[in-house]
Amino acid sequence: MGVKKPAPSSPRGRRPPKTPLKTLERVLSKAGLGSRTEARKWIGSGRVRVNGKLIQTPDHWVDLARDQVTLDDQPVKARDQIYLLLYKPTGYITAYKDPEGRPTVYDLIADAGRWVVPVGRLDQDSSGLLLLTSDTRFAERITNPDYKIPKTYLVKASTLLTDEQLQQLRDGVVLNDGPTQSAHVKRVRDSAKYSFIEITLREGRNRQVRRMINAIGSKVLKLVRIEIGGLRIGDLPIGHYRELTSAELTMLGVGSSQTGSTRNAELRPARSKSRLSRDRVLQSSSRKSRRRRSKSHLPSVD
Repeated sequence: MGVKKPAPSSPRGRRPPKTPLKTLERVLSKAGLGSRTEARKWIGSGRVRVNGKLIQTPDHWVDLARDQVTLDDQPVKARDQIYLLLYKPTGYITAYKDPEGRPTVYDLIADAGRWVVPVGRLDQDSSGLLLLTSDTRFAERITNPDYKIPKTYLVKASTLLTDEQLQQLRDGVVLNDGPTQSAHVKRVRDSAKYSFIEITLREGRNRQVRRMINAIGSKVLKLVRIEIGGLRIGDLPIGHYRELTSAELTMLGVGSSQTGSTRNAELRPARSKSRLSRDRVLQSSSRKSRRRRSKSHLPSVD
């Protein structure tokens, strides 16, 4: 019987099976130092070393249990995960940078001191609850429709909606990417010309609420997300953020071992000084929502 030859080693850039390895760019991003795009730039510019050796390949595999990574000769260490709740104003886009120079949600968390990614999105014309985190598994749990995490929105429609139209939303409407799942819908109130409703979804398609309202013959004039999985904005001021508490993380399915970075929901000021409860979300005037971005954004469905 012939002697069995040892398996050849894996070439650089390919991950050997069943090993606790991460790519170098991911190690830097996971440490909360910056985005993976920024990490690739740092690596390419010669600022990163592994075990003292200059590495300029972003997909170089690193064994965190044995390898020492440095950025500008400073050790890169794993850090506790961080989970933020931001009350996003209108006028901000959910992106790190914008080619058109529009303000982004990262302008509002500039003093967070850690790299985080948005958990889902709110478009520029929408406001409300936006989660940001360094925990990609948590982000996947919240955004993946398989987990059926409910998300609730306050909507001002451009017309008076009939009971039949609300029932259409509850039963599901047909969009260009398929029929929607059933939704929980309730009428908040009607004015002389507009209906104000609350809608809860368990799926997360792009601009879904706006497209659903279009499908029943109306349009969204104002849209505010007020709740994700039982987590509500509460009295958090518009344009501010805070860390989630251990209790909130447990409610959202994060284990207690992952809550080390929370600090009793410490409030972090961004640009606004206004406080906006649920009632004020419904009652603040559209005139206020059109103030300059340097002032308080008071998203309204009035």
